[in-house]
Amino acid sequence: MGKRVALVLAGCGVFDGSEIHEASAALVHLSRGGAEVKIFAPNIEQRDVVNHLKGSPAEEKRNVLVESARLARGNIQDLAELKAADFDAVIFPGGFGVAKNLCSWAVDGKNCTVNEHVNSTLQAFHSAKKPIGLCCISPVLAAKVFPGCEVTVGQDKNVDGRFPDAETASAIVELGCKHICKNVNESHVDKANKIVTTCAFMCKAPLHEIFDGIGTMVQEVLKLA
Repeated sequence: MGKRVALVLAGCGVFDGSEIHEASAALVHLSRGGAEVKIFAPNIEQRDVVNHLKGSPAEEKRNVLVESARLARGNIQDLAELKAADFDAVIFPGGFGVAKNLCSWAVDGKNCTVNEHVNSTLQAFHSAKKPIGLCCISPVLAAKVFPGCEVTVGQDKNVDGRFPDAETASAIVELGCKHICKNVNESHVDKANKIVTTCAFMCKAPLHEIFDGIGTMVQEVLKLA
């Protein structure tokens, strides 16, 4: 029987929701690993809406659950309904929606607050010693909720211009966590906390390398589950 995995989304689209390629890669690797997946998102208003063609704010309002349903092909549930007892693991793809909708990192950095249902979900899986997978910017959720944990968002220096958001690693350290430098096609496993992270689009890399890195994260999560 395949592992039961919850996937938590933050909207639809890199600038104001979940990064679509990351969500898709996670789902493909989970499918390949024989996992049974259910998708969730918080039923809240997005912090903002971005016109992805122009890269500028749009004067409209959207709902995170409704937008996430686009990625889930309509098969999605309110995050408030997620019960850790029903699953073996949980995975959070990245995208600015994580830093805007699931928490306030985009505005407040290390002083951010985490959405109550996101926080309770993370705490429930952690308390049950069930693995948590995070990619791109989403490792900051673990850094905020679990002081002392180990995560990666890639490199802590902008090596060859490939890691323009390297300062995120410093903020993670300031939260009392350990940042582990990894390449885009790698992931890091915090065995003590069962937290698996990979940098994905925090690195400027070809899509297949990002896809492969997310694959290593999914594989490690399924091994721990």
